[in-house]
Parts: sequence; C-alpha cells; structure tokens
Amino acid sequence: MPLLQPSPERLRPAPVGPAGDRLPDELAGGTPERLRDDLIRLMGEGKVLHHVSDLVKYASDASPYRFVPQVVVIAETVDDISKLFAYAHEHGRKVVFRAGGTSLNGQSQAEDILVDVRRHWTGVEVLDGGARARIAPGTTIVKANIALSRHGRILGPDPASARAAAIGGTVANNACGMTAGTTRNSYKTLDAATLVLPSGTVVDTGAPDADEKLWAAEPRLCEQLTALKAEVEADPELVARIRKKYSIKNTNGYRLDALLDGATPAQMLRGLAVGSEGTLGFIADTVFRTLPLERFTCTGLLFFPTLEAAAAAVPLFNEAGARAVEVMDGSTLHACSEMDGVPDDWARVPREVTALLVEFRASGEEGRSRHAEAASQVMAGLDLVSPVPSITNEFVTDAKTITMYWHAREAVAAVVGAARPSGTTMIGEDFAVPPEHLADAVVLLQDLLTRYGFDAAVAGHAAHGNLHFLLVFDPSEPTEVERYAAFMDAFCHMVVERFDGSLKAEHATGRNIAPFLELEWGPRATEVMWRIKEIIDPHRVLGPGVILTRDPRAHLKGLKTIPTVEEIADRCIECGFCEPVCPSHDLTSSPRQRIVLRREMMRQGEPSPVQDKLVETYGYDAVDTCAGDSTCKIACPVGIDTGAYMKAFRHQRHSEREERTAERVAEHFGTVETVARIGLGAAAATPDAVLSASTRLARRAIRPDLVPEWLSEIPTAAPKRLPVTDEQLAVAVYYVACVNRMFDSPDGVGSLPEAIVQLSARAGKPVWIPTDMKGSCCATIWHSKGYEDGNALMANRMVELAWEWTGHGRLPLIVDASSCTLGIAAEVVPYLTEENLARHRQLTVVDSIVWAARELLPHLEITHRIDAAVLHPTCSMRHLKDVDALEEIARACAREVDTPVYAECCGFAGDRGMLHRELTETATRLASQEVASRDYDAHLCANRTCEIGMEHATGKPYHSALIELERATRPRP
Repeated sequence: MPLLQPSPERLRPAPVGPAGDRLPDELAGGTPERLRDDLIRLMGEGKVLHHVSDLVKYASDASPYRFVPQVVVIAETVDDISKLFAYAHEHGRKVVFRAGGTSLNGQSQAEDILVDVRRHWTGVEVLDGGARARIAPGTTIVKANIALSRHGRILGPDPASARAAAIGGTVANNACGMTAGTTRNSYKTLDAATLVLPSGTVVDTGAPDADEKLWAAEPRLCEQLTALKAEVEADPELVARIRKKYSIKNTNGYRLDALLDGATPAQMLRGLAVGSEGTLGFIADTVFRTLPLERFTCTGLLFFPTLEAAAAAVPLFNEAGARAVEVMDGSTLHACSEMDGVPDDWARVPREVTALLVEFRASGEEGRSRHAEAASQVMAGLDLVSPVPSITNEFVTDAKTITMYWHAREAVAAVVGAARPSGTTMIGEDFAVPPEHLADAVVLLQDLLTRYGFDAAVAGHAAHGNLHFLLVFDPSEPTEVERYAAFMDAFCHMVVERFDGSLKAEHATGRNIAPFLELEWGPRATEVMWRIKEIIDPHRVLGPGVILTRDPRAHLKGLKTIPTVEEIADRCIECGFCEPVCPSHDLTSSPRQRIVLRREMMRQGEPSPVQDKLVETYGYDAVDTCAGDSTCKIACPVGIDTGAYMKAFRHQRHSEREERTAERVAEHFGTVETVARIGLGAAAATPDAVLSASTRLARRAIRPDLVPEWLSEIPTAAPKRLPVTDEQLAVAVYYVACVNRMFDSPDGVGSLPEAIVQLSARAGKPVWIPTDMKGSCCATIWHSKGYEDGNALMANRMVELAWEWTGHGRLPLIVDASSCTLGIAAEVVPYLTEENLARHRQLTVVDSIVWAARELLPHLEITHRIDAAVLHPTCSMRHLKDVDALEEIARACAREVDTPVYAECCGFAGDRGMLHRELTETATRLASQEVASRDYDAHLCANRTCEIGMEHATGKPYHSALIELERATRPRP
C-alpha cells in the first residue's frame, strides 16, 4: 500500500436510516460468479463490468425508476451483440440496451444484462453533400448536428436532451422535440437502419438485397410479418384507427403504421424499429435524411394571463408558419428564474401567467422579414401581459436572447426537478391531443392535478398538441404511491376518453405507460403488438416490461428514492446532461454516476457490505479521476458543479499534516518554481525511459495521486529571463502564468511571452511584465487538489500583487493561460479576505486570447497565413466564454480552421494528466482520431498544460494561437 494513501473511511457518510430500495448485502460482491465468468469468457474481461459500483452506476437513468442490473457489458461490435443474444437464448437471460441514459421512463434499465452501446458506437459520415448522414447509435444529436451544420443541414428530431441523447435511443424512442412534430421525427426521416435481430441475424434495411438476404436467413419471420401485414390491411376499421392515431404525435406501443407503409419485411422492420425501445432488436447503424439548417430566426417569448389563453393562441401561430410554439406555465417560469442568464424577475411572475416561446425559421433574411410581419399580425389580436420589467412581448433576432430563451425551455425538467423538496422523486409525463383541443386538455389536466394534490409544472410542444407535466412525490411512502397511482389512472382515462389522445407523445411507452397501452389502443391493435413481439423476439429476450406487460401495477414497481446528499449535488435529478462533456465518463464515472454512487452510500443508511465496497472504490472511481474542470457545471441546466464536489472530497481526505505541507508550498512557491525549472533542465539530459521508471516507482511507494508520472511530451524549462518591458509605456500589465514561466513552448515555435510582448508593441498597445512575479500563482494548483489553506494563501497573495501591479485596478491584467485567467477572475473569489475582495472587484482580468482578438488584431496586418489549423478550445475558455476569440485568432492565421466535433476537456487539468495519464488518453480518444484524420500546419490552443496533454494524446505539437499570430503578423521583408 502506498505510504501516503488516504483512508477510504474519510469518504464514508454519516449514518442515516436505510432506504427500502437499498441494494441488498448479497450484491456487495457484484455480479454473480457464474454469470461474470461466462461473459468474460465470451466477451473478454475488458468488456464486462461486474463490481457493485458498476451495477450501481448503471442502475439509474433520467427516469423515476431504478433497477439494478446483474452485469453490465460494454459492447464494441455487432458480433458482440450477436454473441450476447445467443448467450441469452441459451441461458434464459434478458437483455436491455443503454446509450445516453436520458430516457424518462426506465427504458434503459435492466434487472439482468445491461448493454452499454454508447462508448464504442460513435461517428458521423456525411453522405450526398449532407442530404443524408450515416450516424452510429452512440452519437449524440448535438455532435451529429455539429458535423451536419458544416454542410448547412440538420437532423429532424430535436429533443431537449439533444446534448446527451444518443441517436440510437432517439430512434428507439422516436424522440421528437421542439419542431419534429409528426413530419420531421425519426419515423419520417430515417432512411435506413442496420438491425441486429434477437436471433443474431443482421439486417441492413437500406441494402439493395436486404429482403433477399432476410428471406434466406429468417423465412419464418418474413412469412409471419407478411401475413400480419395482409391481415391488418384487410381490416379497414383497424387501418383507419392506425392512421388516425398517428395523425398526432404518438409513441405509445409499436409503430403499427410500419405494417402499412412498409412494402417488404425489411421495410417493415425499419419502421418497427422506430419507437421499439430496444425490444425488437439492436439498432447498430442509422442513415437519416437531413433537413435544411434554417439559420435566420425570429423568436418571441410572449406572456398570457392564463394557461388557457396561451393554449388558445397556439393555432394562430401555427397558421402563420411558426416552426416551434412552446408553452411554459408559471411554475416553470419560476423554476427557470434560478438559471444563469435568465432574468431574476421571472421569479415574480404570477403563477397563473403562462408564456409561449414562438420561433419562425427561414433560410434567408427575406424569409425572416416575412415571418416577422406574420408574427406582428398575430400579436395584434392577442391579450398579452407584462407583469415584470424584463418581459417585452416582442419578437427578437439577436442570438444571445434567443439562446437564453431556448436554454430555459430545454432545461425545464432539470430546473423543476432541482426545485423539488429534498428526498422526493420527480416524474415527467407527456401526452398529446389534437391541437385544436389543447386548451380544453389544459383545463382538465389542471383540474386533475389539483384534485390529487399535485403542484405540477406544465410545459410542452404546444404547436403539436403535446404537453409535458412534472410532479414530485416520495415513493418511500405507500400512501404517496397510491395517490400517484390514482392520479395516473384518472389522467390516462381523461386523455383517452375525452380526446382519443396519445398517452405518450414523444417519450415512448416505457414502464410508466405500459399498463395503459390497451386502454389507448384497444384490444385488437394491442393484440397485433403482442404478435409483432412474438414474431421478432419469440423468446422475449429484449426489454421485458418496457412496452408490453400484463401487470396492471407494473408502473408502480422500481420507483426510486432519492436520498439527500451534500447540498452541492442534492438538486441533481440524474438527467445525464453532464455526461458527454466529462473527461472521465468512459474511464471511471461521469458526474451523474458520482452522485448516484454517493446516493447509494446514503441509501444503505449505515455501514454495510455494499457501503464498504462503494466507499473503498469511490476514491479512484470518483474523486481521483475527476479532472475538476467543472465543465459539467456548464452542461448542467441548474449549474451543479460536480468538479467542486469532488474537490471538497479531496479536501475531506487530507490530513492536517498534508494541509500544512500544502500551505508551506504556497508560502515558498518561489523556491518550488526554481526547483521545478532546475528539474526540467536536468530531465532534458536524462533518457525518458529512466524518468518514467523512476516516477512509476515513486508513485507506487508514495501515492499515485501525489506523484506525477513522467511523460515524454513534458517540455524543457522555459527561458530563465522574461522579455524586458517598460512600465511607463504600458497600457496593460502582462502576467506570465507560472506554467509559462516553467514550461517552454514546443521546439522551434518560439516563446509565448516574447510573442505577446511583440504583438502588443506591434499593435501599439505595449504591455509591462512585472519583475516580481516569481512565487506567484493563480492558486489553481491548490484549488484543484482541495488544499484550502494553501489556496487561500495564494489567492490573497495573487490579488495583492495584481492590485499593486495594475495601479489599484487602473490597468487591465492580461493573463496568458486560460486556466489561470479563470482562476484569478473567478475561482479565487470565495477565498479572499474582505479587503482583497474589494480590491478584486476593481481588477480587470483579461485572457490573452481575448486581449489579442479585441485589442490587438484590429491594429495588426496579416502578412503570412498557413493553410490549415486545428484548435483545442480549453475547458477554462468555455467557462470564460472565450472560444469565439480563439477561433477569431485562428482564422486570422490560417485559411482553414477546424475544431474537432469531439473537442472537450482534455483531462490534463494542470497535472492530473500526469497523475492519471489514463484520464487524458480516454478523454481525448475521439478528438484525437479526428485530429489524426488529416494533416494540419498548426495545432493551436491557449493553455500550456492542455497543449502538453493534447501532444501526449495526438503525437502532434500544440502551441499557443498567439505564437501563431505573431508569426502571421511579422512585417514583410
């Protein structure tokens, strides 16, 4: 055991009462031994996750349900899926697929074998100039749209969870979103799909010989599907029923019109796969027909005195050609007021007031002008209200305001969930009625909610008669469960009997509506659905209980408790929006999973075999391998900062001696800086193999999370002397971050401080480098590791120095590393004394990239340009909202500029990539593949340690974009 390994006991929560749905003690050992060994022999050890922590991490998704799998398999290939199906048939096992884990009704949860089909199933191939796209099922909608936007195209489905929802799940749920409706959804825009049937047969429905091969491989299936199609078509009453049901949004049950629309078995399977929720096969690949990206928008947030009044206005905007009409009631608006960027006075909007978010989209300015005129004509006849100052009831075109509106709308579930009482669970339901009946449905829904005592928030896609409501209750209380059951029964009867509506408009049947399937469809159509399942999955291997069930109370089983955890994370509803941006989500845990693991510790209530195991592994799985970059906070609709959460745990694990040592390092950081430079100089003369072996030995002896591992990409020491500058001529103070005082730039590209000084002088904006910077730091070194005393000491020292350097805030402070800019501008604030906090408020801290883009570039002449550059925007730049400045600098330097679709935090995080190199290697896997796909003349970034990390990941030398800008603006000979 390493000498300074912290005790796991420091992470054990205080005892509380155990929850009824706690994992039983017998699961402490993880997957049953025989199942584990069978699957390892079949799949390979690296593909089988079997520890109890693995099972807990995958037991929760965005739904109110919680089912613990017996094992998790990371499938990599179609062959893996086929082998799993064969094993399940032979051993009577059940299989469920999980991609993004954003399903709202437990579709991605299993009690037997759960298969992760996200990690190795990503990629977009643009076809026909963008008219079509081949998209792997683990690719998120946002990543697919980024690739397509370069061709002026976009996907039809656009659910609010697009940042995290994967294409496979989008198809499997027929997820729609704000604009898809009944014409732009997966069913209408999916051109072809590659399916792995439960038998193991692989069908590419888009292949010219798809049916020939299918008939040869699956004659029984083809015969029975063909016969069922003929039987349905021979029943005019059933045909009429099917057509009517899909005239509005409907994802309840199997897609029966696939039997009518598909002329052949392969075509029928393509249609049936949509909305099948993983119960008929695995969607291994998709080809979508794309739609034009209409960039010219005209958007209004309009406020009505009541929900009924807002609903009554919806048809008017539909007729005027609005692409989206979204409704948000007063409770939703109140919840959204807590979001960053949303006007605070939304919290004072009366509860009865309701907003419509209306957007028109066009391909050009002329079309936008026509839409603006149509919107004005509709508004002239509306009775709108303006109860708070920020409400203008106007249509706008500026991107910032429109982005804020949509950010609030997309975050509704998360913000309402965050506002729920601690310890309660939120359930989100959606239904649809014919749009002309929306106002009546709103009134009846509100009456039902009041009758059963639910103070629910209501929002939805009003243009399509589709409403969502969110309510909370405590599933640990039997009376609460029965109250919910009674409400659901009354609600389902209301939707079906009053409106012949859809009990599921776009979230798919799931576990919550499965018992009510026959209520909506009737016995004849429901019987056809059971026969579809029997034909395609006769052994019922896939997705038990998700669409079809005989249990009338199935929707009340597996409802999860949400134990209270530390305040910083307690608002999490486990939506998973954070996962795609997390550097460690393919290595150990995502932010959601870190919280889920903590909740299971709390659920145990007291020390137990399960809690012991979770506490034992939480150090590495959650705390040590968290990059601490806090991009999860950006992605989270309510700003939950799991990075800060893990830093607090790091602090919690420190002994008093460690805290004192860290503080002494801060006190004597000038000496540390000198020693580090000497060490880098010595390392330059020592073979990498020797350094690697020495550091690995030290890590084993002392502690991996304290001793960095030597990487061959670590540069030599920076020049000892910084450029000489004149304080009297300076218009800004240039702070050279400690990483740039210690680490040199890649060989042959020049010095960053020299580049910034020359650029500033060249633009007529000279800067001054203080001569007493040695020993100063932005404090991120201590902040990221949870050393609070050292952090506080260095944070205050930094502000005191900056105060003097800038003439008490008279000059701006230019910082040449984005992480240090963020540290000085924001992260030091909670640790400052009152005096230094007052000083900090008067400082102007500017990142060097922003300084160059805003102040220097307009005064510089571009004299040399390279052909192509690739960018790595750092996570700090995303926090600072400076990525556009980096892109602007790069476009000045290069004729073509690329940012990888999968460019996220590199996970190097100061020195974390040297403490856990596997973190950076995993975090950059997909982006590195993109970088390697072509040659670039320059690889540009804005933070030295991130550049080291990206060089380690890609083998390409990264350097600051400002070094490249200095080259590009050198005077002509």
